[in-house]
Amino acid sequence: MDGAIERPEHARANDRQFVTALARGLDILRVFRPEDGPLGNQELARRTGLPKPTISRLTYTLTQLGYLNYDRKLGVYSPGGGVLALGYVALAQLDVRRVARPFMQELADECGAAVALGARDRLNMLYIENCEGQNIVALRVTVGSRIPLGVSAMGRAYLSALSERERAPLIDQVLRKYPDDKAKILRGMEKSFKDIEKRGFCTSIGEWRKDVNGAGAPLVLPNGAGLYALNCGGPAYLLKTRDIEETYGPRLVEIARKVASLVGVKGRK
Repeated sequence: MDGAIERPEHARANDRQFVTALARGLDILRVFRPEDGPLGNQELARRTGLPKPTISRLTYTLTQLGYLNYDRKLGVYSPGGGVLALGYVALAQLDVRRVARPFMQELADECGAAVALGARDRLNMLYIENCEGQNIVALRVTVGSRIPLGVSAMGRAYLSALSERERAPLIDQVLRKYPDDKAKILRGMEKSFKDIEKRGFCTSIGEWRKDVNGAGAPLVLPNGAGLYALNCGGPAYLLKTRDIEETYGPRLVEIARKVASLVGVKGRK
């Protein structure tokens, strides 16, 4: 991933309610990644595909509003307190994180790897909670990390829970982004959807990264409260295919079921 954003494929030109300037400003905030240092206008222009003069006006405005910090000496920007405030409020209101975490940590301790909860962010899955076992050393993903929708177990689990009308355009966007891998990605998705229909979880054995294995399961909250996905992933030497198939995958399904039954109930008076 080079940090570039994925733009929605549907046209906005005829949507009179859509505020393009606002969307462009948000696009700038979206291109920052946890592994990034500060970014200059040239790199922001490259990642967003916007003209540099437009970037300059938008970064100035975002800085004035507190959403970006500006280093005058180096001429670069980093996310400001305004972004942090919005992020913390959003995470704090996600009851699903609080309910899921103890179950996720229990599984992470058992398998020694990582167990994560994610929500879709365009063509990626965004980690909103992550628990790690003591043995994990090779896979460092944190809250805020993104993994691809089409080749990860978490992403495929999420896609499986969508209606065909919702799923089709997303798959089309994924395939257009990776035209050289179209057939391979389609095969992986089809197998994952069948696996989830049959046993509630899917696997990704060296597909996202060659040395990483994992399982994913959809987490559908009742009454339309939200759609998420869980995964359990780690180095291939630690997470063997047989253990994923027989133990950790089924455990994810169990966790998803428990969390779906408890969200909105646990901790409420």
